Amino acid sequence: MNDIAERTASVESRLTVALQSAGKLDPASAERARRACAKSNDRYDRVLIQLGLVSERDVAAAFASVLDLPLVEPDAYPEAPLFEDKISTAFLKAHRVLPLALNGTGLRLAMVDPLDSYAVHAVALNTGERVAPCVAVPADMERQFDRLYGTGRTAITEIIDAAAEEDEFFDADTDVAKLRDLASEAPVIRLVNLLIGKAVEARASDIHIEPFETRLRVRFRIDGVLREQEAPPSRFQAAMISRVKIMANLDIAERRLPQDGRIKIAVRGREIDLRVSTTPVMHGESVVLRILDRSGVRLDFGALGFDGDGLARLGELLRRPNGILLATGPTGSGKTTTLYTALQCLNDTERKILTVEDPVEYQIEGVNQIQVKPQIGLSFAHVLRSILRQDPDVIMIGEIRDLETAQIAVQAALTGHLVLSTLHTNSAVSSVTRLLDMGIENFLVTSTVIGVLAQRLVRKLCPHCRVPYPVDRALAESALAALGDRAMPQALYRPGGCDRCNGTGYHGRSVVFELLDMNSSVRRAVLDRKDEGEVERRASESGMRTLHADALHKAAAGVTSLEEVLRVTREA
Repeated sequence: MNDIAERTASVESRLTVALQSAGKLDPASAERARRACAKSNDRYDRVLIQLGLVSERDVAAAFASVLDLPLVEPDAYPEAPLFEDKISTAFLKAHRVLPLALNGTGLRLAMVDPLDSYAVHAVALNTGERVAPCVAVPADMERQFDRLYGTGRTAITEIIDAAAEEDEFFDADTDVAKLRDLASEAPVIRLVNLLIGKAVEARASDIHIEPFETRLRVRFRIDGVLREQEAPPSRFQAAMISRVKIMANLDIAERRLPQDGRIKIAVRGREIDLRVSTTPVMHGESVVLRILDRSGVRLDFGALGFDGDGLARLGELLRRPNGILLATGPTGSGKTTTLYTALQCLNDTERKILTVEDPVEYQIEGVNQIQVKPQIGLSFAHVLRSILRQDPDVIMIGEIRDLETAQIAVQAALTGHLVLSTLHTNSAVSSVTRLLDMGIENFLVTSTVIGVLAQRLVRKLCPHCRVPYPVDRALAESALAALGDRAMPQALYRPGGCDRCNGTGYHGRSVVFELLDMNSSVRRAVLDRKDEGEVERRASESGMRTLHADALHKAAAGVTSLEEVLRVTREA
C-alpha cells in the first residue's frame, strides 16, 4: 500500500513539473489543486481537470511525457473492434481502455488512465498478449468508442429514456416553483451539460436553442456556419431554458422581456465563459449562448491569419504614440479578438492600458478592463470622460456607437493617447464615412484616425482532406483576375471531408483583411469630401490590398477555397 502511495506521489510531482514546464500550470493553481485533493481525497490529475485548471488533452500529454508512453493520435484507432470475443464492452467502458493494434511487440492499448495497472493485467490475461499501454485523450477515446461499440442510442436518447417516468412533469411550463424544481433535476442538468460539452468539443462559437410549435431546434455555429444538432423533445424546452437561466443568475419567472447573463463553467478541464442571451419568441424563449474559450484563443496576429505587408503596416500603426486605429466588420468577424491581440502586443510595464467594454470577453493580465453597466449610468461616454484622468497611454473602446463616444475618442487621440476601437461598417473606407455621418468634422477625422482595419473570417480547408484541382484559363480570367499573372496559382483546393473535420472539409478560420492607412493622399480626399470610390482608389494606389484580393491570395495559397472566398467577400 505504501509503495502505491509513494508511486502516486512521485507521479503527481513529475506531472506538476511537466505541466509547469509546458506553461500549462502555474504554482498557485498547483497549490490550489493540492488543497482540493486533501479535502476530497481524489487524485491530483482528476482534480486539476475538475477545477478547470488544465485541459484533459494537456494532462494526457503530461502523462505521456512523465511515464515515457506514446500519446494516441486520433487516426491511430482501429477501423473495427479488436478482441471482441475476449474483452467485454462493459469492461472497456468501465476502465476507459481500447485495443488499438496487434503487432510484433504485443497489443497496443489506449488508456485514459495510464496508472490503471489492473486494466493492463486483465487485458493481458484475457488476450494472452503482452500489453503496451498508450495514453489516450478522453474526448478522442469516447468518440472512437461510440463509433466502434455504439448501440445507436445517443447520450441524449439515454437521458430522455431515463426521464421517461417523469414525462407528466414536463408538460406544465407556467408554475415557476415547479420549473425551478425541474431545472434542478438530474436529467435536465445532464442535458444542458451535455449540450455545452458537445458544443465545446465541436469548436462551436455559439449554441442556439430555438423553440417552435412542434419541436425544439438546437444549432451550433461552427466556423461561422450554423449546423443543426440532435435536440431533445419540445417538452424539455421550459426546464432546459430555466436551467440555463439559473446557471446565468437570470430571473426564470420573467419570460416577456429579453435578459442577458454569464456562466463560468469547466468543460473537460477547460475554463469556459458563456454569454447568455434570452429573448421571447412566439412559442417560448430563444436562447443563445456565446462560447468564450480562453484556452482556445491565441492572441497572435500570425495565428489569426494576418501576414505580408498588411501585418507589417499594422505593426507600424500600433507603434504610433497617438491616434485612432479602428477595426471594422459585421458581428462575428473577429474584431474584438484582433483588438485583444493588439493589446497583448502593446502590453508592457512602460504603458498603462485601459479598456471600456460591453462585455469584457477575455481578461488580460496587466490591462485595466472596465465593464460598462448602462443600468446604473455607467455608459461608454461616462467611463471615457473619467478614464482620461487616469493617465492612460492606450485606450481600447469596445465600440464607437454614438457621437458622444466618437467625440471623446477624438479628444483622447488629440491629447496624446493611442485609441483602439471598433465600428460596424462593411469596409475600411466606409468607416470614414460613418464617422463623418455621426457628426465628426472631416479635419478631425484626418488628424486623428491613423488607420482602419476591415476584416472577415473565412473557413480554412482541412489540411488532411483538401482536394486540388487545376486552374483553367476561364477561371483565371474571371474569379482570379484580381491576383494578376505573377500570383496566379497552378492549382486551387476544394473541401473534401474526413473524420478530423467531421466531414465538412473545413477546420478553423482565418482572417482576411484590408488596411486603410490614412496617408496624405487619402487625407486630401477626405478633406475634399470625395466619395468612397475615390477614397478607395487612392488607398489602392498607395498599396492597400482589398478584402476580396486578400481572400483570393489565401485561396491561391491553399488556405481556403474559392467558394468560401465568394461566400464571405461577395458583398464586401
